[in-house]
Amino acid sequence: MKILAIETSCEHASVALLLDDSVVERRLVGHANHSEHLLPTLRSLLADAGLSLTNLDAIGFGAGPGAFTGLRLACGTVQGIAIGADLGVVPVSSLAALALQGEGEAVFVATDARMGEIYSAAYSVNGTEVMECRGPMCTPPAQLALPPEGAWFGIGAALQVYAADLPALLLARLSGQNSAAVPRAADVARLAAVRYLAGDVVAPEAAVPLYVRDKVALTTAERLARGGRA
Repeated sequence: MKILAIETSCEHASVALLLDDSVVERRLVGHANHSEHLLPTLRSLLADAGLSLTNLDAIGFGAGPGAFTGLRLACGTVQGIAIGADLGVVPVSSLAALALQGEGEAVFVATDARMGEIYSAAYSVNGTEVMECRGPMCTPPAQLALPPEGAWFGIGAALQVYAADLPALLLARLSGQNSAAVPRAADVARLAAVRYLAGDVVAPEAAVPLYVRDKVALTTAERLARGGRA
């Protein structure tokens, strides 16, 4: 199986190529230059593997939630490539991809949504099989909550960025945490491969980002209400 994957939902962007059981990943350096370096890096990745786009089975991308600009970049790039090469597309939740870096079977993902909010979701993880226990949502740090039962391994930058504002009960129920991990294209590729085998593939024009939140900035009144400046 040959899956090309893109993950640009945060400033730590990457691309990856899955070839059966192995994955090669490359990071894109420089948040402001993701769009400039994305296509050349993809071409280089394929060239080094001796492949063309027509050799691929599908293209996967981190659909979010995450930075709006990054999600649009990944989705638009994948659509253009897939249409030109007559390939199917596999949108993958960036939070589910991040869950693969957790420890144990119960993984709670919390990433920085900016504007004083957190994207979160809960998953049951068994190898590369990731089952959604609670779907992606966007909440203020003080309202972040785990599923009702059990201990969960926490992963994602929000656990550090908003550490002082998180509920004490939530922190007490974490079996451990990794706040340094970010979504990776290699994990997007692994999950895309699982979904591809299950027939969960969409036409390029049907691929869309997972926004969760439909606004990119706070109004002046909202910033002032949160203690910010006008």
